[in-house]
Amino acid sequence: MEFPLLLLLFFSLFFNATSHMLLLKNNTSPFPCNFLFGTSSSSYQFEGAFLSDGKGLSNWDVFTHKPGTIMDGSNGDIAVDHYRRYQEDVDLMQFLGANTYRFSLSWARILPKGKFGKVNKAGIDYYNRLIDALLQRGIEPFVTITHYDIPQELEDRYKGWLSPKIQEDFKYYADICFKNFGDRVKYWVTFNEPNVAIVRGYRTGLWPPQRCSASFGNCSHGDSETEPFIAASNLILSHASVVTLYRTKYQKKQGGRIGIVMNAIWFEPLSNSREDKLAAERAQSFFMNWFLDPIILGNYPEEMHEILGPDLPSFSRNDKQKLKTSGLDFIGVNHYTSYYAKDCIFSACEPGKGSSRTEGFALNSPQINGFSIGQPTELDWLYVHPEGMEKIVTYIKNRYNNTPMFITENGLGTLEKPNPTIEDIINDVKRVEYLSSYLDSLATAIRKGANVRGYFVWSLLDNFEWTYGYTIRFGLHRVDYATLNRTRRFSALWYKQFIAQHTNKACLSSS
Repeated sequence: MEFPLLLLLFFSLFFNATSHMLLLKNNTSPFPCNFLFGTSSSSYQFEGAFLSDGKGLSNWDVFTHKPGTIMDGSNGDIAVDHYRRYQEDVDLMQFLGANTYRFSLSWARILPKGKFGKVNKAGIDYYNRLIDALLQRGIEPFVTITHYDIPQELEDRYKGWLSPKIQEDFKYYADICFKNFGDRVKYWVTFNEPNVAIVRGYRTGLWPPQRCSASFGNCSHGDSETEPFIAASNLILSHASVVTLYRTKYQKKQGGRIGIVMNAIWFEPLSNSREDKLAAERAQSFFMNWFLDPIILGNYPEEMHEILGPDLPSFSRNDKQKLKTSGLDFIGVNHYTSYYAKDCIFSACEPGKGSSRTEGFALNSPQINGFSIGQPTELDWLYVHPEGMEKIVTYIKNRYNNTPMFITENGLGTLEKPNPTIEDIINDVKRVEYLSSYLDSLATAIRKGANVRGYFVWSLLDNFEWTYGYTIRFGLHRVDYATLNRTRRFSALWYKQFIAQHTNKACLSSS
C-alpha cells in the first residue's frame, strides 16, 4: 500500500527533526561499526501452519484452543503465515536495511513428539530455506531454540519443566538444531524470557501449563509456592547442558556464540528510603537475577536464599560444576518498561504483584500510591520510561562483569481503531517517539562503556500477542488479518533511515 503524498512530506520533515538525535557533535555514531540492527519474532506468533508438513502439537496450540484463554478467542493456527510468506517478509527486512533477524524455532515442528518420535524433515527443510533466504540478503540469523512453546507430548508424558527428564529432551533437540543449522547460524539463544514463562505458567497460571495455587490464580492444579522454583531449576540446568554441548561439540568448528534472553524490567525504588532501595534489589533478584545468577555466578541470589530458605531447590555438586563450566557468551535483554518497587517487609503493602514471600516482599507496578513511573500507553503494563533502558543495561553491566549484551526486544504496542483509515494505519508517530527515546537512552549506556552489540525492534509485523490475541499491534508493518497483507508504517521508514545513518556513520568513524 502506497503512502499519500502529504503524509510522505510530513514524515520527511519529521525525519529531519528526529533522525540526528543520537549523533555526537563530531558527527559519529555511538553504535559500533559491527553493531547488529534488526527485528524480532517468534515461531508461534508468526509462523502459523500449526499442523502443516508434519508439525506436532505444542503446548500453545493446545492452550489457545481452550475456551476463555485468549482475550479475543483467537489462536496462532495461521498467525501472520510467516511459514508461507517468509520470502516476502525477508524482503521487508532488506528494505529496512536490517543486518540481522531474530526468530525462534518451533520445537514441535522439528520434533513433533520430542525425543519420543522422529525428526520431521519438512521442519528442518523450512528453517534451512529461511536461513538461506536471510543470508542471501546479508541478514544474520539470530536464532532462539525455544520461545515459550514446547511439544505437548512432553507435558503429557512427564509434566514438562517440572521434571528433570526435560533436560535430556532439550539437549537432544538442541543437538539436532546445531547439527542442521549451526554451519550458518552464529548466534544462538537457548530460551526466551524463562522468567516470564515460569511465572505465568507455574505461579499465576495465566499461560500453559496453567498451574497455580488458588491464592495466585484460577487453576485446577499446581502450587505457586514451590513449582516455579522446581521448573526454573530444570530450565537453568537445561541451559547449562546445551551450552556445554555446544562448546564441546560445535563451537570451535562452527564459530558461533550462545546465550539466553531475559525479560528485563528496571525497578525504581518508590522512595529514597533504604527499605525501598532494598526492595528494588529484591524485585530484580526474584525476577531476572533468579536465572542469570546461577548461569553466570553459579548460585541463586543471596536475597532468595535468605527469604526462601529450604524452599529454594539446591544445586547438587554435579549441578554446580555444570553451571561453573557452561555459563554463556552473551545476555539478551528484552526491555519495554520500568516499575516502581515498594518494600513489603517493614511497610504495609496491599496485595499485588511481588508482595508475597515467594516473590521477594517487593510490591512492583508502573503505578504505586498514585505515582506513575512514566507516560501510560494503551497497554496496562507498559509505561514510557526511556531512562530505564540506560539503568537496566548499566545494572546488568555492573552485576555480570560487562558480559556482551544484545537488546533482543524493545517496542511499543498499540490498539487499532475500528475501521481504520490509511492515515490511522500508517501514522504511528508514538511508536517512533518511543523507539527514538529508548535508543537515545541505550546510546548513553554504550557511551559509558556498556558492551552492547545489537538492537532488535519488536516487531517486524503485527502478530499474535499471546493471551492478548490480535488485539495489540507492535509491528513496524501493519497486518490486515483478513487478507494478511502487510502495510509499511511510518516507524518502518524511520527505522530504515536510522539504521542507514548509524551504520554508515559508525563504520566511517572506525575506518
